[in-house]
Amino acid sequence: MKSAVLLNIVLLAVWPGLAQTGAADWLNVRDCGASGSKFETTAATTAGSNQITVANAGNFKVGQGIMVSKCNIRYTRLNMWGTGERYYNTKKPGSSVEMRGYDGSAGSWVVYVLDIAPGQRAFRWTDDLGRNWHPAVAITHDWQALSGGVEVRLNERDWESGYVISFGARDQLVTTIEKIAGNVLTLKDAANRSVQDAVVRHNDGVALQAAIDRALKEKRNVYVPAGHYRMARGVSVKNAAAITIEGASAVDTVLDISDGEGSCFSLSDGTEVTLRNFRMTGFMGFDEADRADELSTKGATAVWGLWLKTCYAVGIDGTERVLVENCHASRMSSECFVSGGPSRGTVKPGRHHSQAITYLRCSATDCARNAFNDVNCGTENTSVLHCRIVNVGGNTWEGASRFVKFIGNYVRNAGPVGIGNLGPANRDKTYPDLGAGQHIVADNVFEGKVSYGGRAGGNAVCTSRGATQVIVRNNLFINFNSSGVTASGEAISREYPAANTTITGNIFDMTCVGQKPLRRTAINVSANDTIIADNQIYVRGQCDPLASGIRLREPALNLIVHDNLIRNCGFGVVTERGRAQIGEVVDARTFLRADRGPMNLPLERSSPWQYRGWGIAWLVENKPAATSVIESFDPETLQFKLREPHEMKAGDRFDVIAPSLNWNIHDNTITGCQQPVMLTSHGSDTSFFRNNLIERGGATNATQAIVVTGRFKLDGNHIAGFDGKSTDAPHKP
Repeated sequence: MKSAVLLNIVLLAVWPGLAQTGAADWLNVRDCGASGSKFETTAATTAGSNQITVANAGNFKVGQGIMVSKCNIRYTRLNMWGTGERYYNTKKPGSSVEMRGYDGSAGSWVVYVLDIAPGQRAFRWTDDLGRNWHPAVAITHDWQALSGGVEVRLNERDWESGYVISFGARDQLVTTIEKIAGNVLTLKDAANRSVQDAVVRHNDGVALQAAIDRALKEKRNVYVPAGHYRMARGVSVKNAAAITIEGASAVDTVLDISDGEGSCFSLSDGTEVTLRNFRMTGFMGFDEADRADELSTKGATAVWGLWLKTCYAVGIDGTERVLVENCHASRMSSECFVSGGPSRGTVKPGRHHSQAITYLRCSATDCARNAFNDVNCGTENTSVLHCRIVNVGGNTWEGASRFVKFIGNYVRNAGPVGIGNLGPANRDKTYPDLGAGQHIVADNVFEGKVSYGGRAGGNAVCTSRGATQVIVRNNLFINFNSSGVTASGEAISREYPAANTTITGNIFDMTCVGQKPLRRTAINVSANDTIIADNQIYVRGQCDPLASGIRLREPALNLIVHDNLIRNCGFGVVTERGRAQIGEVVDARTFLRADRGPMNLPLERSSPWQYRGWGIAWLVENKPAATSVIESFDPETLQFKLREPHEMKAGDRFDVIAPSLNWNIHDNTITGCQQPVMLTSHGSDTSFFRNNLIERGGATNATQAIVVTGRFKLDGNHIAGFDGKSTDAPHKP
């Protein structure tokens, strides 16, 4: 008897589902009408009637939700953006845009996008999220044909200002069953189109929502047995005191939003939520990453396909503590797992802010967009632990939030671990005091290449735009045909540059296997206050001329590079000049830096005094032709003022020269590289290159150990296998 009791205790510990099916504090979604069934059938519908005749009534029951295709013409999500307006700044078009005529022949769910370039009274359009654009046609203010029977009418408006218009056309009826008589189902809502071959499927979203609402009210947890749960919309968990929603297994408990839209789980406010053991699938895979990407529109900027046709796995808005464990997302058009909400300094009374979010043993595979995302600086203490990210068209992780740990994960053929991106839209007034973008990226494996929007290239890990206090340590980069780690000091207007980064203990195997080799760099730094130490960077076999070890770009301040091993790369250690360009000329002494092209004159608004005395080398045909000195920088107007007048115009390019860089490059080993060391930046009196070992190794065409064209102090370096120790001959890295 004792042994049987002990066995039951052990089983309950390792398999919670045994308790969930019968325990009083667990609510089974089947008791709320969820079917968990993939059953589907065909039906005949009549316009205006709420009765349909199905080929097989199957396991449908009264009270269940269903989805019926082809029989309910409707238009969804009419949005409009104006020229120069980014992200969520949509306009309501009102009566200026009308649609009619959709017949379903172009598909059951089509998104139309109309693009009106500034200065024109014509629009081009696409019905496949930007893959193909139809030629522009003049705006007539009458009905104009698109595809699938759709016609649009653009009434009077200032269309010459430039706009992008989007709307969806669907033929799906989402309703519930009120009566079943043989093969005739009486529905709550009527069809508006007569068809003979509608497809009828379960919609378990209604029952799942009912179970969650009841569990929240009764302070119970929710158990979801094995099954296939189709959803027309996701379910919402609002203001939970404490709830666990658990599937029977992450293999056999499937939430399918491929015929719906929104987030499978949407969490808002509340104290504690646990999600466990689910497989969630949407409608847009990795092969459609370009359709979820930013559309190439002329009438507005930053219009993304993922907003126009959207599905997520989990969305979190302000819930204090969240654990998402053993949940696996695929074919999501937008972020798989995303969080946001207010920060501790901006949360309003009665609301909450996210203080701890953990994703444990989850995965994002075959998805069009991001795997994991914190969209603003409000979220705190997010941990992505031991997860798998494969074939993801957006970022592996995109984090503007605070105190993030990305640890122990496996990444292949996915976008960057993007740290920062703290523009005005995703930071708040707490940023100057609390900062944001603090990350630990450790013990991960990155294999193959970086893919973003379905394209190869980019960086596996990138800090930028306000990220501070970042550690990238002990990661493995295997057969890596993309760049590894970048700490970028660039930032556009009203943003902050990144800083305070440590890159240490990583192994970069930059060998290209089975692909066309790409130009790539293991570590690329242009951000202030960075330490690069104890990394191994190499190519197996012969030297690869397209691979670089470490690149340092001015005017980054306070860089320490030591005890790194670089082997068989085309370039070992390269220093580069910081380049920027004029955006606007105010007068003969005053200019604004451009927010396009090279932006290596940072807009450091928190310490504007540092720019006094910095030099500018004006370029003509990419060669210095004249020099100026910066007198001041105004952090409010973003204007730089020169000591003396200089003739300049918008678009002029220049090198940025910091009087004192504080660079210390020492005790590194560089072997087998075609161009081992190229100190080709301007340098300064505090730029040191000392006690390094540079050996020719197997690089048969390496002729110079060190190329120097700037101000660097060389001391105690050991050079082997070269005829000359250094040269000042110009050389393009």
